[in-house]
Amino acid sequence: MASDERHGESDGWRQWLRRASYYAEELYFGRYRSTIARARRDEEDLFMLLVYSEMMGVPNPASYYTMELQPLLLERFHDWHRRMGMERSPLDHFRCC
Repeated sequence: MASDERHGESDGWRQWLRRASYYAEELYFGRYRSTIARARRDEEDLFMLLVYSEMMGVPNPASYYTMELQPLLLERFHDWHRRMGMERSPLDHFRCC
């Protein structure tokens, strides 16, 4: 019987800790929720702009601004195409290995 009491007690503590953790996260992230939602919406808007312009044949309006990101993306591109199971780069004009 003592074992069952301890098990019930530990479940009670775990449940209490889960609830406390949930409330702590809500307290901390609550004030940033609108900022996070706005950033997510801006990111989705940019994605829609890029996809729609690509579909309509309009040149990418962000290409000028994203050129400075190329060195960072080059490092990640090799890892990405290897994860996707491609031995070599799938782009003819973009060699990374």
